[in-house]
Amino acid sequence: MDFEAMRAELISHLRTEIRDERVLAAMARIPRERFVPPEDQHLAYEDRPLPIGFDQTISQPLIIALMTEALELTGNEKVLEVGTGSGYQAAILAKLARFVITTERLPPLAEAAKRVLDSLGYPNIEVHLAEETLGWQKGAPYNAIMVTAGAPRVSADLLAQLAIGGRMVIPVGSRYVQELYKITRQRKKNIVENLGGCRFVSLIGKDAWEEEE
Repeated sequence: MDFEAMRAELISHLRTEIRDERVLAAMARIPRERFVPPEDQHLAYEDRPLPIGFDQTISQPLIIALMTEALELTGNEKVLEVGTGSGYQAAILAKLARFVITTERLPPLAEAAKRVLDSLGYPNIEVHLAEETLGWQKGAPYNAIMVTAGAPRVSADLLAQLAIGGRMVIPVGSRYVQELYKITRQRKKNIVENLGGCRFVSLIGKDAWEEEE
């Protein structure tokens, strides 16, 4: 399969919605096929989510691009990603920021993502197993936070880890459908923007959803 041609076609498709050329350039350099199961590699550049095991998915490329664009990264930021999943989103963030810390609650996914990221050469990414409190408090404050799972509310724990002037993108709603919010932290009143509807797997942890039996 000609993955490079498929990737170029996807980027051309995304360009109709995405204005930040740095985001598109980063996605054009990353082999998405390395982050999906071998049996789905032929689907890697379709604009759709794909299963990665453990009832988790690698998100649709368009929603990944929209969320990344909303963070307004310039290259100097320390970024927190909540929900490593396949590692693909962390790879994109690492192309656009100075340093990325990403957390994953499922050990097999964290280990698999770290293997792929290490093999591709990302010295500016740290992968951690998630703790009880959302995020990674040891590394705070962050200039940007991306949450890649749906939350019942904007997490106070995560907001506390965001620097003043920092941006957080987080899906908020029910377990089945959410609205994507961008929050810019201010000293007095935070700025909240609704970026539209989306569907993510549930964010599990303190200040989020409890794990379903």
